[in-house]
Amino acid sequence: MVEYKFKEKYNVSDLVEIMRLLRSPGGCVWDREQDHKSIRRSFIEETYEAVEAIDNDDPVLLCEELGDVLLQVVFHAQIEAEAGRFTLDDVADGVCKKMIYRHPHVFGSVKVENADEVLENWDTLKQKEKHQQSATDTLESVARSLPGLIRAEKVQHKAAKVGFDWDDVSGALDKVREETAEVERAIAGEGDPSEELGDLLFAAVNVARFLKTDPEQAIANTTDKFIRRFAQVEQAAHEAGRELSDMTLAEMDALWDAVKAREHGDGA
Repeated sequence: MVEYKFKEKYNVSDLVEIMRLLRSPGGCVWDREQDHKSIRRSFIEETYEAVEAIDNDDPVLLCEELGDVLLQVVFHAQIEAEAGRFTLDDVADGVCKKMIYRHPHVFGSVKVENADEVLENWDTLKQKEKHQQSATDTLESVARSLPGLIRAEKVQHKAAKVGFDWDDVSGALDKVREETAEVERAIAGEGDPSEELGDLLFAAVNVARFLKTDPEQAIANTTDKFIRRFAQVEQAAHEAGRELSDMTLAEMDALWDAVKAREHGDGA
């Protein structure tokens, strides 16, 4: 057991000390065994849980989930502190300097008219800071660890900033049709189906970008809709004394169409 003074109210400094104690010889054997890679997934999961609290407009849960995200930050920083490379204070120092540098309209004499100009300045300063000399450098800077749809949208957005883009959504839609046909040919044996499917998804993200729709949110909404409709199909089957596993696809499709008709009134 480690010596620790319990308090009525804790702060970030206390969290840093608790993590130090957990990683110390007299602390927790599990915490001591962890490294960056072993807790990498936890970082991702905690972030998504915080996002879900935001989506659900739940401030109480958000407070808790942000604490879990902060714990992950402190955990990674403690691992580095033990290695003598940097501390949480160094992390805070770096991001503070970054915020000051990238907000010259607040901490300097630069004038901006609107939020769009703020973002333009941010991108310009980021490119300078990261020593990005070419448009390709900006594309390659987009993290590969991002969810695929988000990464695709960010890459397309950066390419569009130098003029590599369709004039309007019609060009993006034409590309979707072209890629759909290529998927069909690949399925028939003319090409790699996986590669062509990736091209189709990339083209669909381009359409979403023109429509100013977050592709990740769009697919999440559609997945939720599918689950909602599937539940109604299953309920309808049970009301008819049937199990889905005993029904034909045609019978389930009929129930599905009925659910859609109730939702839209026109069966669309």
